[in-house]
Amino acid sequence: VHDLDYEQFPEEHCHKSEEILKEKGWPEEYIRAVVSHGWGLCSEVEPQTELEKVLYAIDELTGLVVTTALVRPSKSVMDVKVKSVKKKWKDKRFAAGVDRSIIEKGARMLGMEVSDLIADTLAGMQEVAEEIGLKGV
Repeated sequence: VHDLDYEQFPEEHCHKSEEILKEKGWPEEYIRAVVSHGWGLCSEVEPQTELEKVLYAIDELTGLVVTTALVRPSKSVMDVKVKSVKKKWKDKRFAAGVDRSIIEKGARMLGMEVSDLIADTLAGMQEVAEEIGLKGV
């Protein structure tokens, strides 16, 4: 839901989502989380609640995890480890579009170490690996 406007309205990212979700009657707390995930990039709404901070922190991180999984022979998130993601993290050319500073800032906002945020994100993605197309070949 948080990127529902991105493909069709990239210049209005977050703002168009806000408009769409309000029209559909979504709860304000969800709308604010969607808008705040683009804080500093395409939104001035700073994440305040835990939901907002988590979405802000893991939006970029999930991209790094997906890319890490897809370069593995298995194409599966199931065998990705924190160590694997951290190794890829260091190579700025790998998943170059992932803004690592946002992940770091998000982890700080949550009072977490980046490694712990990676571990929690991996666990969540592994739980839904089939639904997100990362169960593997």
